[in-house]
Amino acid sequence: MVTARHTRTAAPAFAALALVLMLAGCGGGDGDAKAPATTAPPTTSTTAPAPATSSADPETTEKKAVLAAYGSMWAEQMKAYGKADAKGTALEKYASLDALGQFRIDLARMKQAGTIGTGKLGHAPTVTMLDMTGKLPKATIEDCLDLSGWKAVRVKTGEPIPLPSNQPRRYIATATAEKWPQGWMVVTYAPEGARTC
Repeated sequence: MVTARHTRTAAPAFAALALVLMLAGCGGGDGDAKAPATTAPPTTSTTAPAPATSSADPETTEKKAVLAAYGSMWAEQMKAYGKADAKGTALEKYASLDALGQFRIDLARMKQAGTIGTGKLGHAPTVTMLDMTGKLPKATIEDCLDLSGWKAVRVKTGEPIPLPSNQPRRYIATATAEKWPQGWMVVTYAPEGARTC
């Protein structure tokens, strides 16, 4: 029997799980998959090959570095949400105090509610802004979170907790990152449940 007390207890846990999921993004991340390479017979042409520009483009290189740091933070965050505890993760390596503080609040709510996150939270992050001109280069990441493969469960019973009916299954989370001496760090993370994707 679900009582009003159970509903009130589950709501913060779902909000925390939804926030965590937003950090990751939507989709399966296979958007960069390449077609299999084919072998062409050797030719005797004397024309020089075209210079490769994409790998030498500094903006492309930085965007890849931003996404790599964000992806690493996301992986560590999912480890933490899977046990409602950041101990044993490397979240501090990829998230600054502001972002880390938000994650710790979410984890505390999950622990208090006796829930963990299980399954696969889909996400598809993209860098929507990159500014390399300041003393601290900055980037904005938008991530489409997909909750369809993710669920909250009660630790004691393993019972799944259904998402609230008004919770979008796919929505946007926005993060900002700065390039610190040790690399890109996620400094803010904000799920935007009203912005679906």
